[in-house]
Amino acid sequence: MRLIIAIFLPFLLFFTIGRPIAGIICLILQITLIGWIPAALWAVYALSQYSTAKQIEQATGRKPG
Repeated sequence: MRLIIAIFLPFLLFFTIGRPIAGIICLILQITLIGWIPAALWAVYALSQYSTAKQIEQATGRKPG
């Protein structure tokens, strides 16, 4: 479900993974038609990093940081 959000509403994905500042920057980028593609790619990349961090957190049983 988050992958669909990352493609169609990239800025919204950042709010769902707890990165509101990146969401605002992505929204500014997304406003332009040319900026939509980089915004979507950035959101998909951020989602993959978020998923990887969650998997590592579950495997080790502790929070990173």
